[in-house]
Parts: sequence; C-alpha cells; structure tokens
Amino acid sequence: MSKIVNKTENLLKEKITDAIISAIEAGELPRADIPQFIIEMPSNKANGDYSSNAAMAGAKSFKKAPRMIAQSIADHIDLSGTLFERLEIAGPGFLNFFLSQKYYSEILKDVFARGEDYGKSDYGKGKRVLVEFVSANPTGPMHIGNARGGAIGDCLASVLDWAGYEVSREFYVNDAGNQIEKFATSLEVRYLQHFKDNIEMPEDAYHGSDITEHAENFISEYGDKYVGSSSEERRKALVDYALPKNIAGLERDLGRYRITYDKWFRESTLHNDGSVEKIIEALKEKGVTYEQDDALWFKASKFGNDKDIVLIRANGLPTYIVPDIAYHYNKLVTRGYDKAIDVLGADHHGYVPRMKAALTALGLDADRLDAVIMQMVRLVRDGETIKLSKRSGKAITLNTLIDEVPLDAARFFFNLREPNSHFDFDLELAAKQSSENPVYYVQYAHARICSILKKAQEQNIELRTPSDEELLLLNSDEERDLIRHLSSLTGEIVSSAKAYDPAKITHYVVELATLFHKFYNAQRVMCDNEGLTQARLYLCRAVKDTIKNILTMLKITTPEVM
Repeated sequence: MSKIVNKTENLLKEKITDAIISAIEAGELPRADIPQFIIEMPSNKANGDYSSNAAMAGAKSFKKAPRMIAQSIADHIDLSGTLFERLEIAGPGFLNFFLSQKYYSEILKDVFARGEDYGKSDYGKGKRVLVEFVSANPTGPMHIGNARGGAIGDCLASVLDWAGYEVSREFYVNDAGNQIEKFATSLEVRYLQHFKDNIEMPEDAYHGSDITEHAENFISEYGDKYVGSSSEERRKALVDYALPKNIAGLERDLGRYRITYDKWFRESTLHNDGSVEKIIEALKEKGVTYEQDDALWFKASKFGNDKDIVLIRANGLPTYIVPDIAYHYNKLVTRGYDKAIDVLGADHHGYVPRMKAALTALGLDADRLDAVIMQMVRLVRDGETIKLSKRSGKAITLNTLIDEVPLDAARFFFNLREPNSHFDFDLELAAKQSSENPVYYVQYAHARICSILKKAQEQNIELRTPSDEELLLLNSDEERDLIRHLSSLTGEIVSSAKAYDPAKITHYVVELATLFHKFYNAQRVMCDNEGLTQARLYLCRAVKDTIKNILTMLKITTPEVM
C-alpha cells in the first residue's frame, strides 16, 4: 500500500487501541488484555472508508455487549491528527470511519511525488527471486500455451520487481534428453526421405513443417554427404545444425513478444559439469535411494509422494527428473536465490510435489520453490473453438498469434484471468478497437486524458499544482471513488505478488479506466471555477500517469492519440 494509506491505517489502529486503554482507565471497560482486531475497507461505501471489528473482538475479554464496547471506544477516541473526520457505530458494534477530504488531497500529492515509482514498495525487502517461464522444448516453434506462459511469467516478474524483490527472468533450454532424441529421429527421417523411398516417420515423432524445412536447408548445404554415414553421426550433424537455429528462433520470437531473459540456462551444462552425477551421489549419501529391477529409485513416498521415482533406468540413463533436480539445486544453492518460481503447464501438477520431495531429501527448504500452474487456452473465433494439433504441425504458434492480434492485446488478454483458470482467447475481440476490448478501453482512457490536457493548453490554461484549498474541491462521489482507487495501487501490487497473479493488476487498471470514464461523464473537467478546473486537471494527470505506470510495467504501450 502507499505510504499515505499505510500511515492512515497504522494510525487508526493506534487510535482505537488508545481509546480502549482510555475507556479501561475511566472504568467504562474492565481491565483485560486488549483484543486482536482488524481494520478493513468495506465493500459498501455506506459503511465508511474503513471499518473495524474491535468491539466484537473484545466482547469475550470485556464481558460486555459489542455495541456497548463500541460506544465506549467512540466516546474516548481522538481522531485529531488523523485524516478521518468522523466515526459511526453500525449493526452489532462495527466501528465505521469516514475519511476527511484532506486524505484525498494527500493521495493525489503522493502520486505526483512518487512519479514513475508510484505503486512500488519495499515489501519484498530485496529478496532474490528467479522466475523461470516458457522453457519450451527447442524442438519446434512455440505454441499458444507458451504464449500464455510468456505473458504470465513476464508480467509476474514485473509485479514482483515493483513489490520490492530483486527479480531475474530465466529460460531453461532442454537441449538434452528424450525430446532431443526424438528431434534427431524426426530430422533424420526427413533427411533420408529426400534420397530414399519407403522410409516412414514414426507416429510419435515431430511431424511439423519446421522439421521438413530444417532437413531441406541441411540438404542445400551438405547434400547427400550424410546418407552413407552412421546413424549416430548423421543424427548429431542434423541436431548440431538445426538446434541452434531453433534456440535463436525462440529468443527472436520471445523478443518480439517483449520478453527479454536475464539468462538462457542450458540443460546440457548440468550433464557436462557433473551436476547430474553429483545429485545422484548426494541422494545416495542421504540414504533416500534404493535399487530395484536394475534401476535406481528415489524414496519419494517417504516425503509425502504417492509413489517412488526412478532416477536411473535399467539401461543406465537418468530419467528427466534428475537434471531437473540438479537445475533447481543450482538455482537455490549454487546461485543462492531466496525463491525459485516456476510457471508450468496444467500437466505439471504431479511434478511439483516430486521436485519438492527431492529438495527436502537434499536438506533444502522446499518452500523456497513455488510453482504457478497455468491452465490451458482455447482460441475462439466467431464463437467457435479453433482445433489445434501440435503433432501434425497445424498448431497456432506464438508468431502466428501476434501476426493476427495486436501485441498489446495478446499480453493483456493472457493476464485477464488468474493462471490456474481456463481461458478462452477471443481473437476477434482482441483485434477490435472498441470499449468491448479491455486493453483498448484502458488505452483509450489514457489517450482521452492526453486529449483533455492538450485542449487545456490550447485554451491557454496553465497546468499547475493546485493549492490545498483547491484540492479540497474534489469532493464529488466520482472524484472520491477515483482517488480512492488510485490509493489502492501499491496494495494491489503487493497482493498480486503474494498470490503470483498478475491478473489482479489488469483488473485494477480496467477498473481505474472505468472510474475515470464515469468521472468524465459526470463532471466537467474545465468548468467556470478556475480552482476546481486546476484540481480536476491535476486528478486527470494523476490517473494518466498511473495508467502509464501500470501499462509500462506490463510492457504495454500507452498511445496519446487513438
């Protein structure tokens, strides 16, 4: 929450506590421990700007009806020196507090004082957080799920940064293991099909057009040089040719999506530097492994999992979980991040407890690993779901998506729902330039304010800082609602960071635009009263700057004309 909001709430809690102490000293309440009570913002404004349950919380300690306790608190509370103007008792004993007009003035001044930093806080205390997201297999183009994961992960990293954490973004490149073997098989078949008949592509291989394109480009460069080579040599040559191009393509396409990573971490480094073997040895030393059927198993069931996990297959090769354990160990121990956050697809529900079990077995605090489980996306056009098939190569890729809809809309839409909810992406709505499109609606609010300010300058109205007396004129319901919403930005960012849910911020900025449009339709900005005109222009500027702060944080543009 902003410093003004934080100070206001803390002071109110202090005043209520002092009032209870005064009532005890006056003999109106019996001597007892001061109860734990809460202060909150009621959803219904008729119940005040803040409400407290202090009277109900004290009923057991003071052995009195809450309504009587509330009256004693009201009789002894001193609201001088606060930004509250009055207190009312409601229902069984709720204490409802109403803010003075000065509070709203102070919020606006805070928006301007903080400038581009308005909304930021030190909640995270500089703790180091690594957000790993997308991490698509480098065996083909990124699909629509990667597009959602990219938007969620990147915006979550921004939210955490604004909440006071030291954040790094990372892409884990799976350049080893089964998917690379399948990639090699797919490339080899397409290569050999060019020169020989009756060579079938395995059903579980990659059938996309990108595989064929790689093979044909390889042939243009090397011809039939590898037709007579061993399969091992041929496969290596094909992968060494195609894989770097795919990884470069991932980086290029994600850059187009406005995502820049601090590090691209290759799985192969964990194999090459001995980290995979060290993890196996460490688990053995901890006594949490056993051999069965010529395989090495991890006693995951000892750590809350429903079954044990194979680490080394009977053929001597590690399963995918081993380098993944080594990777998370690298994050939390070798590089010393306080927290690792993985943005994962819906099929990873079982993966997270397995990884936490392994970290616990290694002596780490598994709570240092968190996961955001992201549900599937359905693309909708004309009310119909678009069928996707990654294996056949007919999936809509990240690139084809942002060719079809504005980039701003893509990033905003994927953060309209919390990650763990299914999401229908309406392609028509995303491209529509109307108030039905939420990102357009928000951008239009920003552009409208720019237009208002330009018109003011054309009328030779100087944009200045209003006096305290002029700011007190912003007392309509629409103005108060708008300022109250501005005041909650910092708290909303902290709440979003706690929940790992960037959708809270898109909801916040849509509501901000809604409240601005409501204000604009109800009140004339440039009116006959010069002081009120200045105050309303000041409010408009505060809203414009706040929208820009939020959209910039989400890497979305803020056009001045629409």
